[in-house]
Amino acid sequence: MYHDPRLHETRADPRPASAVGHGVGIAGLAGLGAWIAVARWYGMDGPYAALVGVLACGIPMVLWSTAVDKVHRRPSTGIDWTTPRPWRETIDVGLVKLAGLWTTWGAIALLYATFRFYWQGPYTFAMGTLAVAAPILFVASIPYVLWLDRYLIEPRDGAWKLGAWMIGAAPLDAPAVAGHARAWAVKGFFLAFMIAIVPGGFGDFVRTDLSAAWRDPVRLAGWLITLMFVVDVAFACVGYLLTMRPLDAHIRSADPHAAAWTAALLCYPPFIMMDDGRPFDYRPGTAEWSYWMAGHPWLLAVTGAALVALTAIYAWATVAFGLRFSNLTHRGILTHGPYAWSRHPAYLSKNLFWWLSTIPILSTGSMVDAARATILLGMVSGIYYWRAKTEERHLGADPAYVAYSAWMVRNGAVPRFWRWARGPQAATARRSTSA
Repeated sequence: MYHDPRLHETRADPRPASAVGHGVGIAGLAGLGAWIAVARWYGMDGPYAALVGVLACGIPMVLWSTAVDKVHRRPSTGIDWTTPRPWRETIDVGLVKLAGLWTTWGAIALLYATFRFYWQGPYTFAMGTLAVAAPILFVASIPYVLWLDRYLIEPRDGAWKLGAWMIGAAPLDAPAVAGHARAWAVKGFFLAFMIAIVPGGFGDFVRTDLSAAWRDPVRLAGWLITLMFVVDVAFACVGYLLTMRPLDAHIRSADPHAAAWTAALLCYPPFIMMDDGRPFDYRPGTAEWSYWMAGHPWLLAVTGAALVALTAIYAWATVAFGLRFSNLTHRGILTHGPYAWSRHPAYLSKNLFWWLSTIPILSTGSMVDAARATILLGMVSGIYYWRAKTEERHLGADPAYVAYSAWMVRNGAVPRFWRWARGPQAATARRSTSA
């Protein structure tokens, strides 16, 4: 999410305008789409082909962001390119920062090595990829940090404060070091997950035989839904990889609230609560939508199209971030794309997808199974509602988000729909509260 505070509101549309345009997302989609076409043509469905897809998505976005959007020139980067400092004035700061940065990376590597979870299933591929990348990043971080510090307005960031405390050059600045640790905890946790799931969907999509799918609305819907998830994961992976100030994609802050971390982690392994056999597993006693609609081709086609559309909105919400997708962080306020309709389009579309694809009130077992599935899926949706509220609490510290949220309450398509659904009393209550 991104908002440039220099942009002003207009009388017609008082939302804080977003400096992220559609161009960067289109560039990423074009690059990813071209690689997918090549991979399908040559049958390249392996995990490394999937990683190339991430590069094919990210490189065009970086080029567009720097060459067209000129993101590196924004004041929000904290960089002044016009007055570089001499090397001798910044090298000491840079070396201390590198000490703090490498210590952080070492802590993440220790956690990866300690927990067996990271060496099972798809995570083994992520760990292998990161092991190959680690020495390259270690060496590349030296010229990058020493070069960038010459231009940073304030180079003494959380990494520097950690390094300075470690070598006894400065007292511990607990808030700054904690903020640095939270930001890297987000990146370390979610980047491993994203790399782990990149190959699965990509391979499934490339391998699908379309000759049968074109004649079967269920298979066709599944293939298109897989494509939407390939797009979503590629953009999300790029977002976690490129948290860099010159791209104005750095983390402004990571959520400091325990409730936010709890709500988010409940939705991801190894803490996920709605997976098979977990407490909020709503699937036992249910069947997929295609089971209940079998023998009704038009109903299958309409429902499949609706599920594809919901997944497309979910993927669109990720694409709209450009280079800045991330959980549990503030990387600017996004107001365009599906975020012009709702503050949480990804959560809304994802939960509607689950309700429509599962139809928990129908059961292959008993009425008790149907009631249990409905209640549990309702709890899952409640977790996502909780996530949304914790995100609003974090972003609400930014006046730009307060302005966007107020506009959305008054004018957003989804809030207006819910007011209409609740009837005129809801609109009257809202006007009374506003007054």
